[in-house]
Amino acid sequence: MAESALSFLIEKLTLFIEKEGNLWKGECGEIELIRDEFERMKAFLERAESSEDDDPELKVWVKQVRDVACDVEDILDEFTLNLARDHGDGYLHKIKLSINNLKARRHLSSKITDIKSRVISISEGHQRYRFPSYCTEQSASASTRGTSWYDLREDALLVEEDELVGIDEPREEIIKWLVDGEPGLQVLSISGMGGLGKTTLAKRVYDNKQVKAYFQSHAWINVSQSYKIEDILRDMIEQLHGEIEQPVPQGTESMNSIRLKHIVRDFLQQKRYVIVLDDVWNSNALDGIKYAMPSSSFCSRILITTRTADVATGSFNQSEVYELVPLRQEESWSLFCKKAFYGNPCPPHLEHLSQQILKKCEGLPLAIVAIAGLLFAKDVQEWEMISRSLASEFESNDRMQNFRKILSLSYNDLHYNLKSCFLYLGVLPEDHVIECRRLVRLWIAEGFVEEREGMTQEEVAQRYMKELINRSLVQLVEANYRGRLTSCRVHDLIRESILSKLRDENFVSFASKQKTELQERVRRLSVLYTGNYALKQLNLPSLRSLLIFESRKLSTSDEQFLPSGCQLLRVLDLGGSSLHKFPQQVPALFHLKYLSLRKTKVRIIPGSIGKLQNLETLDLKHTLVSDLPVEITKLKKLQYLLVYRYLKSAKSTRSFVSTSGFTAPQGIGAMASLQKLRCVKAGGGRSKNAMQELGELIQLKRLGVMDLKKDDVKELCHSLEKMTDLRSLTVIAESESEVIDLDFLSSPPLLLRTLYIEGSLKKLPHWLPLLNNLASVSLSLSKLKSSPLIALQNLPNLVDLVLDNAFDGENLVFEDRGFTKLKRLRLYTMKNLRFVLMNGQAMPCLQSLNIGRCEHLEWQSLLVVIRGLTLLTNLQFDEMPEEFALAFYPYSSNRMREGILQEYYEEVMERNPQVYFYWSKEDHWERHDLSLVSYDVIKGRVMSRVEVLPEVS
Repeated sequence: MAESALSFLIEKLTLFIEKEGNLWKGECGEIELIRDEFERMKAFLERAESSEDDDPELKVWVKQVRDVACDVEDILDEFTLNLARDHGDGYLHKIKLSINNLKARRHLSSKITDIKSRVISISEGHQRYRFPSYCTEQSASASTRGTSWYDLREDALLVEEDELVGIDEPREEIIKWLVDGEPGLQVLSISGMGGLGKTTLAKRVYDNKQVKAYFQSHAWINVSQSYKIEDILRDMIEQLHGEIEQPVPQGTESMNSIRLKHIVRDFLQQKRYVIVLDDVWNSNALDGIKYAMPSSSFCSRILITTRTADVATGSFNQSEVYELVPLRQEESWSLFCKKAFYGNPCPPHLEHLSQQILKKCEGLPLAIVAIAGLLFAKDVQEWEMISRSLASEFESNDRMQNFRKILSLSYNDLHYNLKSCFLYLGVLPEDHVIECRRLVRLWIAEGFVEEREGMTQEEVAQRYMKELINRSLVQLVEANYRGRLTSCRVHDLIRESILSKLRDENFVSFASKQKTELQERVRRLSVLYTGNYALKQLNLPSLRSLLIFESRKLSTSDEQFLPSGCQLLRVLDLGGSSLHKFPQQVPALFHLKYLSLRKTKVRIIPGSIGKLQNLETLDLKHTLVSDLPVEITKLKKLQYLLVYRYLKSAKSTRSFVSTSGFTAPQGIGAMASLQKLRCVKAGGGRSKNAMQELGELIQLKRLGVMDLKKDDVKELCHSLEKMTDLRSLTVIAESESEVIDLDFLSSPPLLLRTLYIEGSLKKLPHWLPLLNNLASVSLSLSKLKSSPLIALQNLPNLVDLVLDNAFDGENLVFEDRGFTKLKRLRLYTMKNLRFVLMNGQAMPCLQSLNIGRCEHLEWQSLLVVIRGLTLLTNLQFDEMPEEFALAFYPYSSNRMREGILQEYYEEVMERNPQVYFYWSKEDHWERHDLSLVSYDVIKGRVMSRVEVLPEVS
């Protein structure tokens, strides 16, 4: 991660030279020399840092580079902080300012001289020892370093069949795909994180008798990270010819890749073949052999193992992905007992400890084998010690070191920006689930996210997140109904591996009730459930980030809770703490980029917030803030301003809630850097209408506006026409009776992807069908007289559609070939709706259908539609009549399913969709599935409503 620190610093040094070069010529010359030396160091580290763990001398050198880089950053930040201090106005203050600037310059000059000598010394150390030859020998040493990894891979191929668990089902599924698939060349990639057993599974498939008999030619190729296309092709040629005892064509050792491809292609041209490519890291390897693989009418197959799920999709048009999942609980337990107790039952006195340790393995076969082998033949005291100190075992135990090396391969393959983002997860508490957007903004504030042309940093960071999830280094916990990544966590054992790296990076995870000695070099501090006293005792002048996770013990009696000397903070996240007042120390944090008071009880933001000239993110979501001071308009770098909370009423559904926003201060249009603004009240009574001022925020990507009145809409539409880069728009009327006429918008933002409208509409906006990028539409309280489906059905990229009290008619008709990409559909609170109909084929991609509070909806018409939705996997009904629900139960002899409808019902149920029913019960939601128990409960309710006549005496 030293690469990331250097990249950030080099950029900072360059900006300093450009800005201060004329005023500080002498110092800037020295700084330029330091910057150039750092650039050379960075170039070396990009090639060599992946070898750091196996090279003690290199590790020492990297630590020295990292330390001096941190010192340079501190010096620059202290200098800018001193220059930025407010010294007041007037002649005397100007003299004082000049004196302070002179002192700052002398201090900077002295520090730079010291840094220069350290940088030169480190650079000479690089030359003095064996580093000059290191790069030329890197490829050779890389193969040596990989020996233990390939030994482990070879061991995976030699595991006895009776030692395996959880392999039968995936093996049979993949074998069936190989031998029963469509004609022509097809590709299947087995994907998953390191240690899941991809190689073992592929080998069991490859060696299967049915597979051997079905295919005429077979080859198993180890690809790895350091492959050469020519070596892969030569290996393939040797295996294919050796299998039929034919000599390899002469001269293959000296042939180039083109000639080798011709040999492979000619050999396989009239054969049914299976090729296994084990351990593929990127699509370049596949591109290199693609044209050597003939695609004839034979059922030939390529089987790939990879850590990256989409590695094959860019190279072969007919590729499929089999995602290998962790072992189930019973399978994990079986494997653990086989290794820890040689197949014998677990002794009762070790069962609780075993379950605790096994939980950390999270179904990862390699981890289970490594830890179980470590525990074998040890007494209970040793088991308890290992359970408590699993992180240290990563450092000292050979078995766990091998597991760590396997995980490190995925880490070393990451771009240096991604390495920083990944390691940042180590500051999160164990088992902590974090919101993806929060994490993304933290990465940006830390300086981990690069800038790319045509993309915002948030969009780049979202790609980082998807790549980490794709590589199985980060676990996706939840994606919302629109498919957007919502929350994630890091696997426990991966986190243990991260922690060992974080110690070298000056990251620290600090927990309450533990007296932890912290170095002054600490740059990132995470605090979980601690109080002011513990924090105030720390002296952390180099601290850059302070994150407090859901700390309800953070006292508000003394707002001076920050560690002393931490004036260089860039990130301060107090989300979930019990704060009631805005912390007094915050306005003095000149370098602060990210401030979150989310889910606190803070109500008032002081005018002193205007001093935070570098602030980029202000997160006040779910606070009590409803007004912002006019001084906030001084924050020219602010990009994300989030001030809203959800107010859930007793009558609201689980999905829809009312929103509370904030009154925009006069001059909000001056905040030209804003990219996300939610949720601003329309509000009048100002010299310049707030909706007018929004038109000056032309960089906005996401906008939320509420409390709209009829008179505000025209000004809002004029402003929206200037927001050509807008991606998400939320518009909420002041009341249900307030009509929103969005037809004033003559030129809509064509990049818009998400549109939420809450309020009465006479008709849908004329421009809505023009938004070809629109992926998500939500219409609430629209009460349209004509069906909205006509305007929406031809949107080419629409994936999510929500209609909540949006239509007053009786019939919703989905026309033939409409909604071609729709995956999720929600229909709510349509009191007059009786029939949902589908003409021809519509919604071919629909996966999830939610219907709520449509009490007059005819079950029969809905069943006909569901029958045509062949990809539907999830059906959910909220607050629907119990009689409606009973028609879905196989135990019911409901008259709704007579004749052809019974056949339709059976056809739908054969596809086995998940079906759930929800009813509101006071302060919670009651959920029922299609089980007999749920059927009896719902039927009992229906029967209890049947009026029983009293007996006549």
